[in-house]
Amino acid sequence: MNNKIAIIGIVGVPANYGGFETLVDNLIEEKGEKFHIYCSSFSYKEKTKSYKKSHLHYIPLRANGFQSILYDIASIIHAITTGCQTFLILGVSGALAFKIIKTIYPNAKVITNIDGLEWQRQKWNTPTKKLLKYFEKLAVKNSTHVVCDNKVILDYVKNKYEKTGVLIPYGGDHAIKSSQNKITKIEISNYCLSICRIEPENNIHTILQAFKKSNKAIIFIGNWNASTYGKHLYQEFSSSQNIRLLNPIYDNEILFNYRANCSIYIHGHSAGGTNPSLVEMMHFGKLIIAFDCAYNRSTMMNEGLYFKNSQELESILHTPNEDKTTGEKLKQIAMENYCWEKIRAQYLQLLE
Repeated sequence: MNNKIAIIGIVGVPANYGGFETLVDNLIEEKGEKFHIYCSSFSYKEKTKSYKKSHLHYIPLRANGFQSILYDIASIIHAITTGCQTFLILGVSGALAFKIIKTIYPNAKVITNIDGLEWQRQKWNTPTKKLLKYFEKLAVKNSTHVVCDNKVILDYVKNKYEKTGVLIPYGGDHAIKSSQNKITKIEISNYCLSICRIEPENNIHTILQAFKKSNKAIIFIGNWNASTYGKHLYQEFSSSQNIRLLNPIYDNEILFNYRANCSIYIHGHSAGGTNPSLVEMMHFGKLIIAFDCAYNRSTMMNEGLYFKNSQELESILHTPNEDKTTGEKLKQIAMENYCWEKIRAQYLQLLE
């Protein structure tokens, strides 16, 4: 089989956006010359032809929102014309084109990471949820291998589609390597931290309501201006003395220091699977209080503490936790399961 490998479904590399981009950035450190990576031309002013020995191709469409469907399909068609017969496809937006691959190259290998169960997210209306569920079905049906980042999703694929997936989570050790472990103190001490996109399924309102009633300090980093939901929350809670709401931070050095100096991390995600921000934080050995859902319990292997509503979170914050071993247990889980060297090897084994 042709050894050219197309990677499709990300904004692009170098990574400057999210979990899939970080995955690809870490995956291509070895055997880079085989990879053909598709990037959105809207996201990169400088369009270099290669990165870490990988070939970069730019598509003049946006990689997110409804345009992502056309973006992924265009990427797949271009990859076919360049002779790629092995595809790593991240997400299900391009599922309509999977059959084209198999029609032109019957022996092609299509490896799809279906991400989380995207259709479950609260932000989508009913027609969009149905469309995403249909794309998921097409992707699972027409893939050689289906990669699941969480055991809950692995079980879902088995029960729903009677297909055996491959469990490969995300790595998080890049978060502690980025600053060479040089911790610089920041101006506030004994604070809790939360970092995420400001979306309803991440339970931002639940977390902020609990802290408003608590005397605990929290620094919350997110894209507050990206939606009406975020703007309303910022207006309601930014004046609270113990709540500091910061705009997105992409500098790994600065993020490292916020993570390394916090006392507790609050993780509100309730959808998606294994969240990259969670496995990154687990490497810091801090106590994590997470929203109580199957995804988070699976990722943390039931270590840490859990809340279902603002009252439960407030109660946990008012009760001092003297068990210093919890953070170390989470760090050990992360070191054993969420390191890029191991994850890279799993992906390369599938691709080859």
